[in-house]
Amino acid sequence: MSAGIDLDDVCCDFGSFRAVDHANVAIKPGEFFSFLGPSGCGKTTILRMISGFTEPTQGAIRIGGKDMKGQRPNQRPTALIFQNLALFPLMSIWENISFGLEVRGVDKATRRAKAEELLRLVDLPGAADKMVSQLSGGQKQRVAIARALAVEPAVMLLDEPLSALDLKLRQHMRAELRAIQKRTGVTFIYITHDQGEALAMSDRVGVMSQGRIQQIADPRDIYNNPVNGFVASFVGENNIFEGSTGPAAEGQAAFTTPEGSFRARIAPDAVGKPVKLYVRPEHTFLATTAGTENAVPVTVTEVAFEGSFISVLTRSETGKIVVAEIRNDGSATVPDVGARLYASFDAARAALLPDANVRG
Repeated sequence: MSAGIDLDDVCCDFGSFRAVDHANVAIKPGEFFSFLGPSGCGKTTILRMISGFTEPTQGAIRIGGKDMKGQRPNQRPTALIFQNLALFPLMSIWENISFGLEVRGVDKATRRAKAEELLRLVDLPGAADKMVSQLSGGQKQRVAIARALAVEPAVMLLDEPLSALDLKLRQHMRAELRAIQKRTGVTFIYITHDQGEALAMSDRVGVMSQGRIQQIADPRDIYNNPVNGFVASFVGENNIFEGSTGPAAEGQAAFTTPEGSFRARIAPDAVGKPVKLYVRPEHTFLATTAGTENAVPVTVTEVAFEGSFISVLTRSETGKIVVAEIRNDGSATVPDVGARLYASFDAARAALLPDANVRG
């Protein structure tokens, strides 16, 4: 059983500080939805309002269509997993998992059976009688998930649960979390500052900055079609050019910079606004001739091996750093430091974007 969550013009103030500013979100039942943003952007405050630990200053929060105003945390169909997991070290694994059922008065045999069922679900069969100290970090994460699922929540709330794990284990647990969510069908709301986590696991992502939701879209759209400069910069890397916009036609506009004149995509609502030009390093190509209207004369200053790709840092005649990424597939030629080349990009792969949507 899962439930949708609606945030309708929700604000949250702490004294004179507004932590969440007019948030409007409709999360579908059974969806894996992530709030992504830097520390202090308001994403954890949203989670606390959904769970009932913080009341909104204005607006409404509905879970499964029911207004949660005045509903305490234990009255809501939610389960919350904190960053520190908060497992009980003196209890066995099955006792940890079934603790919420014990509080509800469920008998021991039923609790034990439910715990073992959930351990199979999170791929930890046979761990029921172990102690928390006997488990690895990833196994503890799975126990925390099983404990939250034991009370059969309609919504699972996860507050940066993977941040304490090392990189390889985080990557493994991403796949585990997504698989568990798909098997259970429970609505997952995930809080993170890690773009890789959000993009890899989520059905949709809400990117936040300074209390405001900047964009809500599926991961590919967030990455490929950011609505403003903050989203483009926070989700991935960019070469950013400053300049002035010229005439716009058919979804593109001219853009004049100290490095040259270019063409790039521009959204209708960005026409006439101050914008910057954003080009991803993987969409920036190096060649011995210009070959396109979007080309910058550069000199290679550094070549960095990054594993799956090679990062080539270049400097333009004005001193601007322009980065190009080359896939490490053996087919591309890696330039030497000092080589004089052209960094070029396709107008369809470059975007003229305004800055973040900030409080007025």
